[in-house]
Amino acid sequence: MSFRSLFLGLSLIATTALAADPLLVAGDKFRQLEELLPTPNSYRTASGAPGHQYWQQQADYHIDVTLDDANQSLSATEVITYTNHSPDTLRYLWLQLDANRFRQDSMANRMRTVSVADEGDKANRIDMGSYRRELMTQVHPSGINLTRVNGKGGEPLKYTLVDTLMRVDLPTALKPGQSFELTIGWQYQIHEQKALGGRSGYEYFERDDNYLYEVAQWFPRMAVYSDAHGWHNKPFLRHGEFTLEFGDYQVNITVPADHVVTATGILTNPEEVLTPVQRQRLAQARNANTPVQIITKTEALENEKRRSEDTKTWRFKADRVRDFAWASSRKFLWDAQGYNKGGTDTLAMSLYPEEATPLWDRYSTAAIVHTLDVYNRYSFDYPYPVAISVNGPVGGMEYPMLSFNGPRPEINKEDRSDRTWSRRTKYGLITVIIHEVGHNYFPMIVNSDERQWSWMDEGLNTFVQYLAQQAWEEEYPSKGGEPREIISYMKSEGQVPIMTNSESILQFGNNAYAKPATALNILRETILGRELFDFAFREYAERWKFKRPMPADFFRTLEDASGVDLDWFWRGWFYTTDHVDISIDRVRHFTVNTKDPEIESQWQRRQHQEKPETITEQRNQGMPRFIDGKPELHDFYNDHDQFTATNQARNDYADMLAKLEPFERDLLQDDHNVYLLDFSNLGGLVMPILLELSYDDGSSESLTLPAEIWVKNAQKVTKMLVRPREKRLTSVVVDPHWQTADTDVDNNHYPRQILPSRLELFKEKKKKNMMQNYAEPLKESGKEDG
Repeated sequence: MSFRSLFLGLSLIATTALAADPLLVAGDKFRQLEELLPTPNSYRTASGAPGHQYWQQQADYHIDVTLDDANQSLSATEVITYTNHSPDTLRYLWLQLDANRFRQDSMANRMRTVSVADEGDKANRIDMGSYRRELMTQVHPSGINLTRVNGKGGEPLKYTLVDTLMRVDLPTALKPGQSFELTIGWQYQIHEQKALGGRSGYEYFERDDNYLYEVAQWFPRMAVYSDAHGWHNKPFLRHGEFTLEFGDYQVNITVPADHVVTATGILTNPEEVLTPVQRQRLAQARNANTPVQIITKTEALENEKRRSEDTKTWRFKADRVRDFAWASSRKFLWDAQGYNKGGTDTLAMSLYPEEATPLWDRYSTAAIVHTLDVYNRYSFDYPYPVAISVNGPVGGMEYPMLSFNGPRPEINKEDRSDRTWSRRTKYGLITVIIHEVGHNYFPMIVNSDERQWSWMDEGLNTFVQYLAQQAWEEEYPSKGGEPREIISYMKSEGQVPIMTNSESILQFGNNAYAKPATALNILRETILGRELFDFAFREYAERWKFKRPMPADFFRTLEDASGVDLDWFWRGWFYTTDHVDISIDRVRHFTVNTKDPEIESQWQRRQHQEKPETITEQRNQGMPRFIDGKPELHDFYNDHDQFTATNQARNDYADMLAKLEPFERDLLQDDHNVYLLDFSNLGGLVMPILLELSYDDGSSESLTLPAEIWVKNAQKVTKMLVRPREKRLTSVVVDPHWQTADTDVDNNHYPRQILPSRLELFKEKKKKNMMQNYAEPLKESGKEDG
């Protein structure tokens, strides 16, 4: 449409605010975050970097553990050397006994609820998994049973159990720079993972009467004492995972002699537990371009038939790690491939039962190598000597150098060699390995507080995982990271901000994984651009590797390294549940009013003539008029319409021109097209306005209006565009490439478009009556093969 303004003069402005007081109406979306973030100090600077007095504690472990395969239990002793690097004197120590989460009286069990409909078809129904878990909680003697807690000299130490935590009272205060040694003995009943769930446990294979153990959260671990929170002594409930100190580990694992063990760290006694052939294959794997089988399928199948009564001790050493996990079974196949690039020299290894082939031997180790390659590019060089993926009962969980991953192919019960897998299984396996191996970087090295802020490891890791998925193959079925995939969540009910404690999060997967990953992808692709973002993100990773960052350190570092004020972005995406919904409401077209009565009267007459005839005017055409044939009734106004230029108007125009500066007279002769674009922020989340402008000459133009366009009014803005006379705007599209997770694309077009969709027709199935159900032949019952 085309209109004529009265006069576009010196008051032309680029953006027009439409609300009287936008800050009162919509809140200040650009208010700085400094009032929310902790005050910088000598430990954590305003730039987001560790300060010159940054410190963290150290906890070193020497553990001896024995696995009882007959009873699926273990007994162990550990010596912890705790070094106080803080400036504070400590009177007691806190330890985490996370396995106590499975005790019947744990807070995690007592707070667990079930979902049961109040009425309708699903009333009075509970899924079998939930019911089985409740039963197992009642009868399974799980948790850590302490046998001793002693000081260095063997003297008993006073301790207090508080749910999944233990406070040890020190005989004398631990001053800055001092170390304290304590010895703890305990027993632990490993649970069946499929029954009780969790991040560790055993899997039983009925066909060959074997167990596969994935063992984690199995030993008393030091809680964190930090400059930000003092003791991090929150209980382990469910979602909030682990906050731990770095240290050096020596762990000796005694298992049946026919078991194969893998663990955090390097194996220090291969000559005692591996055959010469296996050691030779490992050496070959280090320089191989494809995985080398250390234990073949034939060897694994033969091994799972054995039942040795002897034991072997596998000795592992791991330096500068925050946790330790391991896996053991006589069923394992094992393959390995070296990765030596940049500052990384490591062995990528996979261990899995025969039931996982041929999916695992094809993809697992390859996915590890790919993960290291991509994550090194965007963060830092992987520093550890091994990176391991294990298939067992746990669907996906990470530990230093070691991850537990789940998907397997489907096995035909009639012919076990007949194995297939779905598209979801294939990409699910690759995805979970990328994700869990990627967790070595976040949070195993960039050691954020998982118990408090799930997004700092899950969200950041999911973002880099998305980059790795995109680099794996074209059309990879990625989820977390693509803005269009988060739309349904962003406009859903029952949300909380990303900056919410882990245990209070609703819709956990979307909140802690997908939304922060998508936010970072938008920040990279749309707000900062790849070069600025990649530099800033890598700077954060480098600054905080082997240290403990807090959210403020992440926010501040990305702003410091990019040179861009992002407080509005963090506030909107991380501190609110607002969503993106920017509407293009109206486009108005203007040309400059020359004020010349000769020109303007003709323009007004044309506009009047171009108006559509009313229905009355159409039907009255040809109708005799009273003054027809009566010239005496005609006067001046019958010969001059309301648009006739008068001498008065001509004189006024001449007087006006005489008072104008030359540039002002030139402005009146300007023939550019002027467009006013009206936008509404319906979702509340301020974002740049990404535009695709199309013109009548067939050309198009991309234009980005920065998020700061909303700074004076976060609800409505008007943008003026000036284009040459020959460039007439025909359409406007907001966010044409779906970059911002805009939740309503219908209002992204001007003029509005009719968007195509599909209508699904269905026919209701006819239900059988009781007589038909009664007459149906009875199926023969029989046991399925294991």
